[in-house]
Amino acid sequence: MRIGVIGAGGWGTALARLLAENGHQVKIWAHEKETVEQINGFHYNPRFLPGVELPSTLKAGNDPDEVGADQEMLVFAVPSQWLRSIASLFTPYASPGTLVVNAGKGIEVETLKALSTVLEEELAVPSGQIVALSGPNHSEEVGKGYPSATVVASPDLTAAEAVQDVFISSYFRVYTNPDRRGVELGGALKNVFALAAGICEGLGYEDNTKAALITRGLAEMRRLGEKMGALPLTFAGLSGLGDLFATASGRHSRNAWAGREIGRGRKVHEVLASTPFVVEGVPTTKAAYRLGEKFGIELPIIANMYRVLFEGFPPQKAVEVLMSRDRRHELERLD
Repeated sequence: MRIGVIGAGGWGTALARLLAENGHQVKIWAHEKETVEQINGFHYNPRFLPGVELPSTLKAGNDPDEVGADQEMLVFAVPSQWLRSIASLFTPYASPGTLVVNAGKGIEVETLKALSTVLEEELAVPSGQIVALSGPNHSEEVGKGYPSATVVASPDLTAAEAVQDVFISSYFRVYTNPDRRGVELGGALKNVFALAAGICEGLGYEDNTKAALITRGLAEMRRLGEKMGALPLTFAGLSGLGDLFATASGRHSRNAWAGREIGRGRKVHEVLASTPFVVEGVPTTKAAYRLGEKFGIELPIIANMYRVLFEGFPPQKAVEVLMSRDRRHELERLD
């Protein structure tokens, strides 16, 4: 299959490597000229996926026409807040028969829309042709060929199965799911709770605190998801609990790292300025907080993360607020 991968960060590069190894004709679009030169000339992407050799058949380019024209599949692996503007560059190359894969994780802050919705609006392809790919997948590990599993989701099962066939390999297990909304929401919200888990580590707390936060974070994820029409069972799967666990506890997690730095006392803007990578949990916290307000549901961890990140509320005080909330029953029902 002819495939264009949009975004040559760590995740886009790891996916492009996987697809090229699977025998597909793959081109990858990069914003940076230096990245294109490194991939084409040396078969490495040292800035975003260091130490991973890339197939010589993988070609990179800066020109949307070079990467997007005549492709059967377009895979978008770009930061959530840049997706709309980047997708618009590839509008001429999408047709009703083009499979489109959203491999990003986040929510568009300005509109509160899912990333698949952004792609549908910008590319003008049928909704069922847009497939979300999400799961507990650190780019560093997928790039090295470590055993991993993921989910591809679309209301059109035929489209999801077609993407499954393209991505599945000896080290990359791919499952299908019809609940694209839940899969995308789980992939986005887990970054908020990974940030929170990192903050707890930075404050000096250990396993009990992190376990409580992950578990109650999953409850908030499900609560918001059900209100938005997602299937509850999705959040117990790879794109929910699986991704939450990997991101909150994994040593490769940018969001957990950023949280630790904030918990140790660094200012949010200083932490974000000190890394070339995007910390998706920060804009997603703002979007999730606004969604909670929109639907009138209680999301205490998300609300306190919003206060810490955007209102300067001390992280230690946020923990105290969460620990002093009114008594509750663990098993809840949605009205």
